[in-house]
Amino acid sequence: MKRIFYFVILLTALLFSASSSMAQTWQLVWQDEFTNGIGPDWVFETGTGTNGWGNNELQYYRTQNATVQNGQLVITARNESFGGRNYTSARLKTQGRRSWRYGKIEARIAMPAFQGVWPAFWMLGTNIGDVGWPACGEIDIMEHVNAENRTYGTIHWEVAPGQNTNYGGNTAVNVTAFHLYTIEWTASSIKWFVDGVQFHEANIANSINGTNEFHNNFFIILNMAIGGNWPGFTVNNGALPANMYVDYVKVYQQVSGPSSVTIQAENYSNMQGIQTETCTDAGGGQNVGYIDATDWMAYNSINFPTSGSYLVEYRVASQNGGGALSLDLNAGSIQLGSLAVPSTGGWQNWTTISHTVNVANAGTYNVGVYAQAGGWNLNWIRITKQGSSLLTANTATSGEVQQEDAGNNFTIFPNPVKDELRIATSENLVGGLLRIYDIMGRQVLIATQATNRVNVAKLPTGVYTLLFTKDGKTISRRFIK
Repeated sequence: MKRIFYFVILLTALLFSASSSMAQTWQLVWQDEFTNGIGPDWVFETGTGTNGWGNNELQYYRTQNATVQNGQLVITARNESFGGRNYTSARLKTQGRRSWRYGKIEARIAMPAFQGVWPAFWMLGTNIGDVGWPACGEIDIMEHVNAENRTYGTIHWEVAPGQNTNYGGNTAVNVTAFHLYTIEWTASSIKWFVDGVQFHEANIANSINGTNEFHNNFFIILNMAIGGNWPGFTVNNGALPANMYVDYVKVYQQVSGPSSVTIQAENYSNMQGIQTETCTDAGGGQNVGYIDATDWMAYNSINFPTSGSYLVEYRVASQNGGGALSLDLNAGSIQLGSLAVPSTGGWQNWTTISHTVNVANAGTYNVGVYAQAGGWNLNWIRITKQGSSLLTANTATSGEVQQEDAGNNFTIFPNPVKDELRIATSENLVGGLLRIYDIMGRQVLIATQATNRVNVAKLPTGVYTLLFTKDGKTISRRFIK
């Protein structure tokens, strides 16, 4: 019997055990997680502004209405008389401290929903002091008004001297729960996402339609207004005081870096119970073998450059099948998912199996492969960031979202789904494996006899990834329930 000690010794990065392919990836360049208070890059705007901050808003902004509780920024709107107004709230910005030209900008936010409330997460051009609004440009990442369960994403700009315009989209969301609100802003477009699902896009390539404003630096604003031109001037005072919660704000910028990393199995940082042997697979070298249940391998300092979905492939061989593995981060503290290992007909007959996992927070982790059941060999592991080329969201006029890979002709619908998910494809599903993972990378459904109808009625509301695997090939699609 083997004694099990599951631990990881921190060593140097795997400079010689991993090979990478290069691509443009998002790299975290700034964040405030409000762990120890409001960070130094935020500036408060106070008072009533000009004409109620240009919108005839009803509140007076005060620094006292922003606090940090349990590691979250809390903006509180109150029904109280101050400075000639009947309401108070708070407004924070990074103007003069931090600004960015292009990037992935996101915040995890929960907010109230009642008549008269107007919370927002947005950006303005740093040249506003010189050119004014709207010539500076405005990017609204998240706006919500009144009791709607809906978020809006919009850009405002000066299309011609003295003439302003806007272009926006919206999507349904339970705003009182925490959700991740994101834009991906490049030289060619601005895309809006909720929990990683795109709902709107604006073309700004070559400053089309006078959108030159969006090729300058912008700063971030967080605020919660009460009343104004958009929500109106009737306020449900019984809903006050009310809180807007911001768990964190993060900014990424694109860099050239690895989009795929291949880890040779024998180059572990630490292990329990396994051995290495000569490998006859393509590339030769060694593989890990003699794997029994509860054995494990750890690989230190593996970088996940962005939050989101990753395709993880394993090169495996098994005489009889029946094996199973799971993937985790930081000595098992973060579980990413599990996968069955099929029979390949021999210890050196190799095949590639895969699953898609979700990494909630970008960063560098120690990666662990754990044997839930033994009887298999491992040659290498490949981790690839799932990008827009793999998962493409197209908003249909019906309000549904369909995701399609033209090369595989594999479509799932309806999306969002209520009870039954359907698959339209030219692929032969017979003999394939169908699995569904939640947004945390946990497997919530598996069908060894894949059909074109999947009952998802018992799944809770959320964002999921469907994986269909057959003959070493995996197709992934994301859907909403």
